[in-house]
Amino acid sequence: MGRLIHFEIHVNDMEQAKKFYGEVFGWTFQDWSDYAGVPYFGVVTGDENEPGINGALMQRKGGAPETNQALNAFSCTMGVEDYDSTEKKIMNNGGKVAMPKYALPGMAWQGYYIDTEGNIFGIHQPDKDAK
Repeated sequence: MGRLIHFEIHVNDMEQAKKFYGEVFGWTFQDWSDYAGVPYFGVVTGDENEPGINGALMQRKGGAPETNQALNAFSCTMGVEDYDSTEKKIMNNGGKVAMPKYALPGMAWQGYYIDTEGNIFGIHQPDKDAK
């Protein structure tokens, strides 16, 4: 099986990215730079007893994504309990809207954002009344 077990977010400014994801989603970080041989911080996204995966912030080795370019990577979507308050945290911490909140009718609210490093990610709040 090819089950997703780890993700990496490529960043230019490691401290800025750690602050953004820590403030918005409450993620914590572990310095794995010595092991990886490059600036590399393990990401703990939540309680190990809940569904989800952990990942890492990795020093970007090439150019940052250009504004308005098509997505050329995987996009990670984070489950949230309160879409609107999470969006407010994203905006207050330097994020931008890539695709505004929309309904997945009968399932959830979804939207996409750009982090402080130019990467696109999604947020998803389950809501059977979404329309």
